[in-house]
Amino acid sequence: MPADEFTAEQADILKEHFSNTDRSVFVITTPHQTDRGALMSRYSRSSKSMRRVFLDEFLNNPHRGSEFYDRVLTEYGDDSVAELGHVQLGLEGVSNLAVQTIEDRRIGMSFLEKSSRYVSWIPEGGKPYAYYMGDDIVGSRHEKTYEDACNLSFDTYTGMADTLERYVRERHPIESYKFIDSQEGIEKPFERLRQESDIRSAHKIYDRTAKAMTLDSLRTLLPAAALTNVGVSGNGRAFEYLIGILGSSELNEERMLAASVTSEIETVMAPFVRRARGEYGMQLKEYLRRIRQEATKYTISAGPVPGHTIRLVSCEPEGEALDKVVAALLYEGSGMLYGQMLDKVSGMPVDEKRRMVQSFASLRGHRRHRPPRAFESTVYVFDMVINYGIFRDLHRHRILSMQRQMLTTRHGFDMPTLIESAGMEKPFRECMASTVHAFDTIHKSMPYQAQYVVNFAFNYPCMIQVNLRELCHVVELRTMPAGHSDYRLAAQQMYRQVQERHPYLSEIIRFVDMSGYDMGRMDSERRSEGRLAALDRKADNTRP
Repeated sequence: MPADEFTAEQADILKEHFSNTDRSVFVITTPHQTDRGALMSRYSRSSKSMRRVFLDEFLNNPHRGSEFYDRVLTEYGDDSVAELGHVQLGLEGVSNLAVQTIEDRRIGMSFLEKSSRYVSWIPEGGKPYAYYMGDDIVGSRHEKTYEDACNLSFDTYTGMADTLERYVRERHPIESYKFIDSQEGIEKPFERLRQESDIRSAHKIYDRTAKAMTLDSLRTLLPAAALTNVGVSGNGRAFEYLIGILGSSELNEERMLAASVTSEIETVMAPFVRRARGEYGMQLKEYLRRIRQEATKYTISAGPVPGHTIRLVSCEPEGEALDKVVAALLYEGSGMLYGQMLDKVSGMPVDEKRRMVQSFASLRGHRRHRPPRAFESTVYVFDMVINYGIFRDLHRHRILSMQRQMLTTRHGFDMPTLIESAGMEKPFRECMASTVHAFDTIHKSMPYQAQYVVNFAFNYPCMIQVNLRELCHVVELRTMPAGHSDYRLAAQQMYRQVQERHPYLSEIIRFVDMSGYDMGRMDSERRSEGRLAALDRKADNTRP
């Protein structure tokens, strides 16, 4: 980029809209999303540089904004162009049930949700319990049944919290663990720490770990109605489809969310979601409703399914899968068509193909070294009946193809081992029994709304389809010591079954942890505290 392409005056103007004016790599910083998207659209049909396009066609254009963008969309097409605008959206006070619908969107969106593992759901300052009470509940004949069930769930959660955390501390005293002595740089038992700063650090690490372990068990009591907060980052095309999904819902909450999301996004990039309010949006909502109606015609009734089911129901024979992966590994450097390479690989000795997989596995230094894309060539399908809490954690892996059913109480529930060993089995079971009664009562006339009262502990059927590359990521991440014991077990079972069916290919999964842990969060908290201490030291050293 010639330094003299812009005059000094133009360069000053451009500094308000781009990260630099004289380099070939730059960030678009102009504040309006519609300008950013329109600029990128126009840029694709111009021989000019982007910054020159901005000066010539955008800066003083009287139609700059939505009207101009509408013309760009008309000329260049809607769908892919709508991905050029990006918004970070906050949704607060949304039920966990509705959040799952939002987070079903796999492409074009990222999510960060309030944690049920590290944040307590006990209200502060005498505030009421935070759970969904919309117009479809308030005033209905099931209002009291619904409210009683949700209140009991939160009462039980609140009533158990202090006792359960005391039990955790008694069962796993701080004196049982080692912490870093900052002077000697080695781990020492807690009682041998001498520095006051080390003792404070140890208490922070231990307190956070004990709290997380307590909340891991308590979260099973939360109903799907519990209100949470979620941040959504996505492009215009993804938001337009999300609005259609929410707007076609049987739940009043989700339809209201569709209207709110549309209104808020229109304040920053209206053209990206303009179809959601028009005929296109109406047709999409009707289409989605008809899909739901059509599916009910073919519903096959069955009894409850067994809980704790993790079953690999479909995968290729390893010989076929191994050939496909090895052919894909060799393809890029071969000069052959993939079909030719597949024929060639099929004649190779199995041991040679296994050594090839092992050689790629050996290159992985840690779990963030993802396997090559060739390992996407084979796919596994799992039947799962897992508690709703585990489902929510696995649901965050958006590369999975996941299908799920409606929430229900008919498949039983999981009782956390910690609650049982702490002698709190009776109130837990009473809470579950109350939920079953409320669900059965509400379900007769309001089946969609009945889902709200279902606790995270209840078992939930889902089907997961995943390729080997993504399975590697899921298993290695979800078996880490800091993970929730429930989903650690689920991921371990997935790995064992794949290892049994595909012993050669499963060698790419190098960093699976098959151990069991009680206070597994401790190491993660220790590393976190160490990083924070390093930042504090750095800040101290830079202060005048």
